[in-house]
Amino acid sequence: MKKITKKPVKNKNLKIAMFGAGCFWGVEEAFRTLPGVIDTEVGYAGGTVKKATYEQVCSGETGHAEVVGVTFDSKKISYKKLLEVFWGIHDPTQMNRQGPDVGYQYRSVIFYFDEYQRKEAEESLKKEQKKHDRTIATSIEPVSIYVRAENYHQKYIFKGGKAACAI
Repeated sequence: MKKITKKPVKNKNLKIAMFGAGCFWGVEEAFRTLPGVIDTEVGYAGGTVKKATYEQVCSGETGHAEVVGVTFDSKKISYKKLLEVFWGIHDPTQMNRQGPDVGYQYRSVIFYFDEYQRKEAEESLKKEQKKHDRTIATSIEPVSIYVRAENYHQKYIFKGGKAACAI
């Protein structure tokens, strides 16, 4: 994935989705291995700093969440399926945390690129809420500022030879 933008590719079947569900290492690995996913990239989104670093994001002062951008072939995997995976890999009822990771950067969030994604995300949230006794804390927001994370964060679990990251 060279750069996540609102119109990243010329092939009309290739789309981008973006999710925050805690530490981006494990989230990336969950999406990276799905059939139909072309590429993944971790970064920071939803904040106010245009060139944020990992250290700045961890300070809690940027407003960014750790996110995974997923480039996918919509003929091979649907956005709905990506949403199902998103809901299944974390606890969306936790506010600003996942497991031992606590902070605004670990919030549960779906960033959408267009009206279709917004509607699908909202419908999936309503469906998911029926499975939980506690209120879902996941926010659904338009993509705004996105900053690619440092190279050492990209494909971190894969490069380390691990199968997953416990969240």
